Amino acid sequence: MTSDSGAAVPPSSIEGGTAPVRDDAGPINAVPVRHPGRWVALVVIAVFFAMIVSSFVTNDRWDWPFAFQVMNYSPVLEGLLKGTILATIGSMIIGVSLGVVVGVMRLSSNPVLKFVGFLYTWFFRGIPRLVLVVLFGTGIGYLYPEFNIGPFPFSQQLAGWLGLSSDLTLFTFNVNQISSTLIWGIIAMGLSEAAYMAEIARAGIMSVDEGQREAASALGMKPSLSMRRVILPQAMRVIIPPTGNETIAMLKDTSLLMALPLSTELFFQAQAIGNRTLKIMPTLMAACMWYLVITSVLMVGQYFLERHFGRGYGNTSVQSKTDTTKTRLMGLTIGGGK
Repeated sequence: MTSDSGAAVPPSSIEGGTAPVRDDAGPINAVPVRHPGRWVALVVIAVFFAMIVSSFVTNDRWDWPFAFQVMNYSPVLEGLLKGTILATIGSMIIGVSLGVVVGVMRLSSNPVLKFVGFLYTWFFRGIPRLVLVVLFGTGIGYLYPEFNIGPFPFSQQLAGWLGLSSDLTLFTFNVNQISSTLIWGIIAMGLSEAAYMAEIARAGIMSVDEGQREAASALGMKPSLSMRRVILPQAMRVIIPPTGNETIAMLKDTSLLMALPLSTELFFQAQAIGNRTLKIMPTLMAACMWYLVITSVLMVGQYFLERHFGRGYGNTSVQSKTDTTKTRLMGLTIGGGK
């Protein structure tokens, strides 16, 4: 029995054809996947959060009005500006600048520079930051009350051995004048931070493809110029996120300066007020709220820096939509589109 020659035969799947599309196919009633576990977790979290808020509000020992009052005290504000914020900025300037140099040294082909960079990171990463602050704040002033700088090593001993009238000292620096001030704290934390920033910078530089360095060399750039103009700008997208975390960590580590002891510091002032008024928790919460405020500001800055240096990498769908919108607003067309 043969089929009617006039009837249309759908193409065979063996021959590479496809099945005919039915015209009477209705809309697809897709049923979304249900996630009851999410709602259960949301309820549990909401109840737990409500319990925490209730304990904060109903427990009079928190004394929130006094905590907000302490935040506006002049000694606390002075400690926030002169101790916490200033120490964070100074330490990070030293840490980032020196850390990039040490990171480049560790990637150098010169074995001496590579060894010195490794020795630096090994030493300052191995000693706790609190120990460094105490060591620089009190120990150096005890070991070296004065720095006598001469034209060459052992110049004073040589002058005494030769019986010269002068000990060949060119410059004398009194260390005890700054032994318990903010300067030594910034130096100690900056040197410690440089060891961590060196590893961050090294990871960022290694993330850049080697072809970028070769292309810069082919254009006649010196290694130092290619590092500044080609390698480091591309490495910033890798360097910025951990650097932001290190900055926030440094902000909190400024509380270690009370070990100097440094009176112009936020935590020191909050603790002193708590000891005088016998209201420990409200004063500590005042310090915590200031730390949270400054941390929030730093996180916002980190977000915009990451978005700036991350342009052209990863998922750029949002960036493409933004660029298309800007182009349309300017009255331009891309490829004839409207």
